[in-house]
Amino acid sequence: MGRYLGSSCKHCRREGMKLMLKGVRCEMAKCPVEKKQRNLAPGMHGWRRGRNSEYGVRLREKQKVKRYYGLFERQFMRYFHKAERIKGNTGETLLQLLERRLDNVVYKLNFAPSRKAARQLVSHGHIYVNGRKVNVSDYTIGIGDRITVKAAEKSVKRIKEQLETNPSFATQAWLQLVREKPEATVVALPTREDVQIPVEEQLVVEFCSR
Repeated sequence: MGRYLGSSCKHCRREGMKLMLKGVRCEMAKCPVEKKQRNLAPGMHGWRRGRNSEYGVRLREKQKVKRYYGLFERQFMRYFHKAERIKGNTGETLLQLLERRLDNVVYKLNFAPSRKAARQLVSHGHIYVNGRKVNVSDYTIGIGDRITVKAAEKSVKRIKEQLETNPSFATQAWLQLVREKPEATVVALPTREDVQIPVEEQLVVEFCSR
């Protein structure tokens, strides 16, 4: 499985907004986006950020979504083509498919501080779906699926410690979390309102359909 080894903060600076790629660190004053002198596009010519063309505007929307969910180009286009084949609004369907990724669900349950950490939890075999170990981060969750933690002291302790770091964390309505066990059940499909990144999905569809 390929992975990005460069600076995550460069992605946020390039998009001009926080993509929450480092979890709690993104909320701290150390975040480069918080520093005015570094709130520029990466590179020596970042201060020249000019006006985007119509193509550039659509490209930035696509890159924003792709980086937010931690995907490579081929993975993202696979989701787009899948969304095209499903009846309904392609943009909303695309975002719904991305929200249903197992690594995103683990992050939304606060089992991990970031999506990158959630992918590591999944790939290391700490997460079970319906009683079976799933170590593929792009596994698509469906209604009724039960997400549990490996029955090992190390795994349970790690998840519980993460949950205790942010006891006020609010789980979204489509996920039902039982903190004591810990485990969760998918009670509905995510809606457009559950997507926390500000994005114009129609521009993404226009870019990918060209």
